[in-house]
Amino acid sequence: MTEPVRVIVCDDQALVRTGFVTIIGAQPDLEVVGECGDGRAAVDLAQRLKPDLVVMDVRMPVLDGIEATRLLAGAGVAQPVKVLVVTTFNLDEYVYEALRAGASGFLLKDAPPAQLLHGIRTVASGAALLAPEVTRQLVGRYAARIRPAGGAADGTALTPRELEVLRLIADGRSNSEIAATLVISQETVKTYVSRILTKLDLRDRVQAVVYAYRRGLVT
Repeated sequence: MTEPVRVIVCDDQALVRTGFVTIIGAQPDLEVVGECGDGRAAVDLAQRLKPDLVVMDVRMPVLDGIEATRLLAGAGVAQPVKVLVVTTFNLDEYVYEALRAGASGFLLKDAPPAQLLHGIRTVASGAALLAPEVTRQLVGRYAARIRPAGGAADGTALTPRELEVLRLIADGRSNSEIAATLVISQETVKTYVSRILTKLDLRDRVQAVVYAYRRGLVT
């Protein structure tokens, strides 16, 4: 039998937190190993309990979800923990900053329970979770602010076809949509995605989207 995914829930709203804990805890393949109401407590709990994933609110006292995410999953963290950010607004600058800090995806707090559970399982499996339409709005909205001066494209490590795939990823396309657009198989798309992440030293598709916008490869 496969070990359940071990989850910590961090949200300063007790009612929301209890709801998440109840929904997650009822699943045979998921286990809530801890809960807390601020980012500092989340970092401390995660370092002590070694969960597979943290469900993280953004706006919290003591330490917000962005800084907590950076400490748990950011660049240079020796043993990063997967973080799924939850937020009230789908165009929240804090969510974008959380993705840059190392989060593997985000959901809206009003998402139905099935979507929350799917999100946890997706991120825990090593994949990224981004709704395509929200990705385009969210990253596109802040791309100009974080793009380097001059906006020069930098994708020299990639082949022309890999660049094409990266741009489609940044546009929020799924593997099946990329395959249909380029008239190639989904397996071939997966190979391209894997190569792109390896060449650019990126962890997942979320980081690939951020990279593409930061480098001015898409607008």
